[in-house]
Amino acid sequence: MNRKSILSISTVGAFVTAAGSALAGGFVAPVETPAVVAPVAPVVSDWSGAYVGGSIGYAFGGDDEVGFDYYEDGEMIGRDTNIGDLEISGVNAAVHVGYRWQRNNWVFGPELWIEGGAIDDEFSVSETDDDDDTFSATVESEQNYAIGLQMKTGYIVRPGTLVYGTAGIVRGDFDYTVTGAIGAFSETISEGYTATGYSLGVGVERQLNERLSMFAEWQYRNFGKEDVTFGDLAVDGGVTRATPENHNLKLGLNFRF
Repeated sequence: MNRKSILSISTVGAFVTAAGSALAGGFVAPVETPAVVAPVAPVVSDWSGAYVGGSIGYAFGGDDEVGFDYYEDGEMIGRDTNIGDLEISGVNAAVHVGYRWQRNNWVFGPELWIEGGAIDDEFSVSETDDDDDTFSATVESEQNYAIGLQMKTGYIVRPGTLVYGTAGIVRGDFDYTVTGAIGAFSETISEGYTATGYSLGVGVERQLNERLSMFAEWQYRNFGKEDVTFGDLAVDGGVTRATPENHNLKLGLNFRF
């Protein structure tokens, strides 16, 4: 056997041995080192800074139970505890200005607003006495305007969407009008008054672009209690305790500087 034949036999033997080892132990795939992926930081939208805005709304659900204390010569001579109910409601518009700070997903800051519109209600009563004299009266309450300062605190539930709550103080300017008639004689007395109370609300706001956002909000306003005097109590007058309150649903836009 020559040298070339010996080399060929050796090569074939090595191939057979390697093939046998592979079949005996199974195929081993090459191990690859996985690529390192950098963590992605969560996207947090920016809500900080000063802003101005406006809204339109509808007030409803007011509850002012009307009663009168009647006076003559400075002394109370009678009382009607529940003549009727005033539930002031109507369309309104408001403008506001505010500032917001942001800490991660939390957004908070003050907001000053002023509102006006056609928010009012009236009712009428009629009675006939033993002499067949008919007495009738119409009572009307109207909210001329309201101004409030509230704190808004919200949380970014997803990029560009803020859910928030509000709490603050509110002051309203009102007119109270009573028109009374006995037979052919009638008289109208109107008294203006202001009342201060509190407001609570919740809302959601969505960014439309970097500067502009749209919001929807519910707000409850309770203006407290205020005594309203009609006429001269030293001669012949009356007093009612006004307790105006209402709910307000509004839609609006904010522009951030």
